[in-house]
Amino acid sequence: MTLAELGNELGISHQQLQKYETGTNRLSAGMLSNVADVLRVPIASLFEDENQAQNKTADPSARARAECHSWIDRTGSTERLGMMAKVLKVMSAD
Repeated sequence: MTLAELGNELGISHQQLQKYETGTNRLSAGMLSNVADVLRVPIASLFEDENQAQNKTADPSARARAECHSWIDRTGSTERLGMMAKVLKVMSAD
């Protein structure tokens, strides 16, 4: 999803999203909730505490697993989830 597409879903410009991204403007709690809804992720996944950041850099495989989980969680289609499962199954066969 591009910034423009996300902006359309949220009813704001991609420039405003860039301001949120760079920290020029702050996200309200309501907008944060909307972003999580559009991205189909829990609000908590938009935050990262220090321990998580340290763990991710310490264990690259844990970081990769977390990234895979994130993409899986964003997928709303049962058909696409099935395709993802097949790809992962083939790739995991050593």
